[in-house]
Amino acid sequence: MKKITAMLLAGAMMLSLAACGGNGGNGGNTSNPGNSGGSSSAGGSSAGGNTSAPQTSDADYSSLPKVTLTGADSTGKGAAGQLFGELVTEKVDQITGGQLTIEYFPNGELGADADILRQMKANEIQLVVCQTAPVVSFVPEVAVFDLPMVFAKYDGATIDKVLNGDSAFKTDLGTAFNNNGFQLLGTLQNATYRLTTANKELKTLADFNSLQIRTMENPNHMAFWTAIGAQPTPMAWNEVYFALQSGNIAAQENAADTCVGANLNEVQKYLAFTNHILYANMMIMNQDAYNDLDPLYQQALNQAVAEALAEIGAQLATIDADNKAELEKRGMTLIEYAPEFYDEVLAVPGVVDLYKSINEQIGGLGDTLQEALNNA
Repeated sequence: MKKITAMLLAGAMMLSLAACGGNGGNGGNTSNPGNSGGSSSAGGSSAGGNTSAPQTSDADYSSLPKVTLTGADSTGKGAAGQLFGELVTEKVDQITGGQLTIEYFPNGELGADADILRQMKANEIQLVVCQTAPVVSFVPEVAVFDLPMVFAKYDGATIDKVLNGDSAFKTDLGTAFNNNGFQLLGTLQNATYRLTTANKELKTLADFNSLQIRTMENPNHMAFWTAIGAQPTPMAWNEVYFALQSGNIAAQENAADTCVGANLNEVQKYLAFTNHILYANMMIMNQDAYNDLDPLYQQALNQAVAEALAEIGAQLATIDADNKAELEKRGMTLIEYAPEFYDEVLAVPGVVDLYKSINEQIGGLGDTLQEALNNA
């Protein structure tokens, strides 16, 4: 299928979020002609600020009681979140010689995102991997990830320094998790983004008007789509394929790997690089369960997370590009945007208001994030 490059305006203006007090753009994905900033070497990110975690491989765990944690995700089969959770599970077992283990349930075996987060809050399960949007209902400050296109001009290594390194933003976000009964172990990303699939060519901003699109059940995500004229419809992921097939919804937004795993090419014609939200997977633990671990086990878990972030993070950009190519191979038409498209989106009054509203709700954490990104 042919590749459509949607050129909305002449010229090559740099993308900015000046009206919103932040930054925008289409960086990170070097295959996208809308890339306006950041390094093109995002795929080389060592995605793990925990890389300085103590190396505990030589520690003696034999005197410690064996501990088994329960972990879960509700990602699509083969998605990055599942790979993250399963690799940490494998590494924890290897590091501790089987003394600390994780019984891991992927792909929604224990429920959807909200279900497994509620179970973790109650310490019925101890560890969850999920994208950022569902976490907002449990840790309101995670809404910082809902700021429209806030990461888009930065490469994966820069973003990782902020999310997993020694940044003021990471410290403040970690405190927010602790205040709500959770321990944030790490955030997996590499400057890849959520995209939009549809059965109509979304070449201009006007094409999104009245588009009935499935979103996560996140008020900020829904407000964004409403602001640009679409009709957001939250829906459980396992219902999306059939809703698209039946025409109950016309579009959905997700990362490329999820679209491949769900075979959305069978029910959607177009893949639009809207890049509206950073595709990130958080590994979160019940704070009481984490605090109850022996310090050696805590160090082993942190080491496992750091190693998994580094290994998977470095592959994400390639995986993302491969998945987009696979969707095109299966017959989808890819729609890429010039930087001016994002300028136009970010100038929509409702989007400007949303940015300001989110930042106020989270006590200015968006400003802390922006400062950390600029200084990384």
